[in-house]
Amino acid sequence: MVNKHTGRLELTWTDKEKTLLSTGDGQYDYTFVDPSDYRVSEVRLLHAVDRVAAPTPEGRPDDLPEPTDDNLLITGDAMHALDALAKIPEYSEKYLGKVKLVYIDPPFNTGQAFTNYEDNIEHSIWLTMLRDRLRQILPLLARDGSIWVHLDDVEVHRCRAVMDEELGPENFLAEVVWQKATSPRNDTTGISVSHDSLLVYRKTDQWSPNRMKRLASSNTSRYRSRDGDPVPWRDGDATAGKAATNHPMVYAIQHPVTGGLMYPTPGRCWGKAQSWFLDQMNEYAKYELRDIGDEERRAVICGTTPNEVRAGVPAIMLAEPLADAAKSARARHEAGQWPDLVFLDLNKERLQRKKHLADEGRVPETLWFASDVGGSLRGKNQIRDLFPDLHAFATPKPEELLQRVIHIATDPGDIVLDCYAGSGTTAAVAHKMGRRWVTSELLPATVGRYTKPRLTRVVKGDDPGGVTTSSERVAAAALPDGVTPDEAQEFNRLLNKVANGQGDLDIDTLTALRKLTKTKVETSTLWHGGGGFAHLEVGPSMFEDVYGMVLLADWATQGDLAEAMCAQLEVTYAPDGIFAAKEGTVRYVVVDGLVGESTVRSILDQLPEGQIVEVWATQVADGAADLLRKERKGSRLEAIPDSVLDRYRRKASNGSPFKKEKTSE
Repeated sequence: MVNKHTGRLELTWTDKEKTLLSTGDGQYDYTFVDPSDYRVSEVRLLHAVDRVAAPTPEGRPDDLPEPTDDNLLITGDAMHALDALAKIPEYSEKYLGKVKLVYIDPPFNTGQAFTNYEDNIEHSIWLTMLRDRLRQILPLLARDGSIWVHLDDVEVHRCRAVMDEELGPENFLAEVVWQKATSPRNDTTGISVSHDSLLVYRKTDQWSPNRMKRLASSNTSRYRSRDGDPVPWRDGDATAGKAATNHPMVYAIQHPVTGGLMYPTPGRCWGKAQSWFLDQMNEYAKYELRDIGDEERRAVICGTTPNEVRAGVPAIMLAEPLADAAKSARARHEAGQWPDLVFLDLNKERLQRKKHLADEGRVPETLWFASDVGGSLRGKNQIRDLFPDLHAFATPKPEELLQRVIHIATDPGDIVLDCYAGSGTTAAVAHKMGRRWVTSELLPATVGRYTKPRLTRVVKGDDPGGVTTSSERVAAAALPDGVTPDEAQEFNRLLNKVANGQGDLDIDTLTALRKLTKTKVETSTLWHGGGGFAHLEVGPSMFEDVYGMVLLADWATQGDLAEAMCAQLEVTYAPDGIFAAKEGTVRYVVVDGLVGESTVRSILDQLPEGQIVEVWATQVADGAADLLRKERKGSRLEAIPDSVLDRYRRKASNGSPFKKEKTSE
């Protein structure tokens, strides 16, 4: 398959037109193959290993999210796990287009996974792996979903270029910087790295983030009530956006005291509808809409000429004498609880808008400090506490970091996907937060030692660490006005530090200050256990290569072959007599053996009127396919594995591996 130049900026690399194949199940060892290769085109079955579940504990607070039980832990290559989720109807009905958040922490290209390759091939492998997974993830992602890719500084710049190609540059949201280290590594020969990056992309413009809890310090310092308003507020800009050439929201507002004309600053416009501004100004005095012929002034603000600016836009002008308006405005100002459009100083020609504290919270930002979401050391300690006798992961992520990602991108009950599970942090936090989750891990040893035991402990309520609890510093008594609990604690710390050894200080004053700023830490339990998950594993290939010939594997016989073929055809395996599946007016028959004319007639005898049939067989006798097409138009007989391999080639040549091939009727 040859890449065609689209005119957009693209990143190129060795073997970009190929796809990546893990050459051995359960190990990081890759080679490039054609996209039609059966080893990457085949849809592998998922086999049940067991199920882990626990009841919801009694006495659990009602305000916590309900534990979820429709969750999946998959052992096997992410390539096969994602294909199964998207193409096997049993799973695609639940997950295709319904995943709200994808968080992936793919193997960093720093010698952890690709040490046996030349430098250019090493980068090519990593980029192809990322590109292939993105193409598989995208159909699973909901239209209001987002994908977060966690990276260090080795590949982040190339990763963003690839994500622009696959998801569209218009869907880039942010590059979040996470402070993973709070002190430098003194053995570094260059510059010590203190951060990782999270590249955040949306599926479409339907995505919107959840707000963060507003900081107590922000509440105290920025929000107050200057006018007796029962809800604290801060002053904000009354203008917004960019003023277009013919913008209808660029006009004059006459000041009620000075009589001067107030306009938006150059390049901006008023932030709400003119009717709203008129209603607000009428709180201060009597106003009306009136054309004052100010096209020249408005043109300057819009950055155009008077001939181009919109004509006839009325101004908000006083409808009473200035002296009367000034008297009315001063009386309104002195009365308190001002309108949402305010003059902090009535003698100045400056309009402000109230921004109340009771809004939707704090907008997420791109700089995340370790003091807020933990660093690498906290992540290692959390894993060490869970598995004290095992070697900790090199780069485990703290649960608080995933808690923030999941909070911003999802709501309780939404689906979270992580196809590089590792120790299972993403799934563990998602479960504790009442989200549904799917996670997969390539290495069976990792699943056995870390991922599954950890998730089992979460379900059973035996994981006390991470975000199981939440601690908050609060005032032990009433604090002085404007002082937050954190500020009081810091004041006490510094006070003790300064007072230490200073015998001449007044003890009563020190005691009073300590008492006045005394705080305590309150801890609440956010997770009590419950819910569950199914443990699945990616099944073996239905094919095997014998001296260059692709043959059926020994296990793929009878019913096993029928189920495997239904996965390739992307139809639900539902045995009903001789039929393996049904979709619309099409019935499917899978035969491990020879299909001749007599078999065709037997199948047709059992085929209901008005329906057609697809027959897939390991051997096809001469004349059988022609007979089936003649007797029931639209039906067909195909050979396994040759026709299956041809199907893979057709789908690869179409460049759309997720587009289902329809049977002609």
